[in-house]
Amino acid sequence: MPVLPSWLTKPLWDQFAALLPERPEYHPDHPLGCHRPRISDRIIFDKLLQLLRFGCSYQAIADATCSATTIRNRRDEWIRLGVFAQLKQIALDSYDRIVGLILDQIAVDGSITKAPGGGEAAGRSPVDRGKQGLKRSGMTDGYGIPLGRVLAGANRHDSPLLAPTLDRLDELGPLPDDITIHLDAGYDSDKTRTLLEQRGLHGRIAHKGEKAPIQASQRWHVERTHAWQNAFHRIARCYERRRVVIDAFFDLADTIITVRSLIRRAWTTYRWDARPRRQP
Repeated sequence: MPVLPSWLTKPLWDQFAALLPERPEYHPDHPLGCHRPRISDRIIFDKLLQLLRFGCSYQAIADATCSATTIRNRRDEWIRLGVFAQLKQIALDSYDRIVGLILDQIAVDGSITKAPGGGEAAGRSPVDRGKQGLKRSGMTDGYGIPLGRVLAGANRHDSPLLAPTLDRLDELGPLPDDITIHLDAGYDSDKTRTLLEQRGLHGRIAHKGEKAPIQASQRWHVERTHAWQNAFHRIARCYERRRVVIDAFFDLADTIITVRSLIRRAWTTYRWDARPRRQP
């Protein structure tokens, strides 16, 4: 069974391959010109998708086509080139051009996941008996398309992470004049309201001690996006220790979520010659 359907992996790979520099099949410095050929980038890309979806170890996913060391080395090479971040930005730009990001309604919230291996972004989890955990402060548009995140230890409170999370809005280009930020009761403080006022943002914040369904505001979009991200087991249970690697897997997951939403929403909005008869 494929890790992702072909209607999703094909556009992902086509754009990913366009971002990769050309590499010779054999290393040009080899004296005999007969060194083992370079492993195909497509094979490594498929292995990374499997790692992201299933959350298994590099040794478990390695086989006769490539080794665990090759997967790690190629992953680090692509991180240095910034390919994962570029891919996510291209997916966001395409979604905004075809469907349209709802940037006047922004939702921000934190989510705690396990991080058994510890690492640069891990901390003691208050909801898991002090074991190592990872918190992400995620931001989405009014539909739930992931716009950015800030990684921190699980022992960090959501409120101090709001400012660096909102800084990700600067990467989106022109923004609407009136933006409403939807937050849960964990952000209910004068400090948060002052922060939003200084940035010219409106806040719709749930009040502490007042029970209300999550559907009472548009905050549920970010909760749904956290669930989408947690469907990728590499994120839901993070064994990576370096922050740049965690960010790379998050960028890949966010790209998949964005492209999947783009294809499904475009199917009901537009018509084209090769449009499939059934919705993906």
